[in-house]
Amino acid sequence: MAWAALSGRRICGGRAEGPVLFTDAPIGFFGLVDGETGVITDPSHPLRGRSVAGTVLVFPRGKGSTVGSYVIYALSRNGRAPAAMVMAECEAVVAAGAVMAGIPAIDMVDVEKLRGAARARIEGEEVWFE
Repeated sequence: MAWAALSGRRICGGRAEGPVLFTDAPIGFFGLVDGETGVITDPSHPLRGRSVAGTVLVFPRGKGSTVGSYVIYALSRNGRAPAAMVMAECEAVVAAGAVMAGIPAIDMVDVEKLRGAARARIEGEEVWFE
C-alpha cells in the first residue's frame, strides 16, 4: 500500500513514526491510562488492555480531568508514551500534556481515514499513513 497524507493543525511539533493505535472513542488519561505502563485501564474503553507506548495514537479527542496532562507527561518520563498523537479535536488537557512531554501532536484531522492504517508518521502538520 502506498503512503497517503492528511493535513491538520500542529499542537506540538516534531517528527515521529510508529504503528497506528486507532480508536473512535475519546481517551481520558487521568485514572484511565496507567502512567507507568502505558496500558489503557478504563474498563469501558474499546482499547482496554492495550498499550499506547510507541504508537501513533489516533483518537477523536481527550476527556476528563486536567491531571490528564500530567499522566501524559508521566508516560513520557517512564518511556511509555505514544510516539505521536493524532486527533479530530485537541482540547487543553491533551495539548498541555503533549507540549510538556514533547510528543508530536496534530488535530483537525479526519481520523476516520486512519481506521485500518498499519503505520503512520507525523511531519509538521501532516500525518502520513499506510
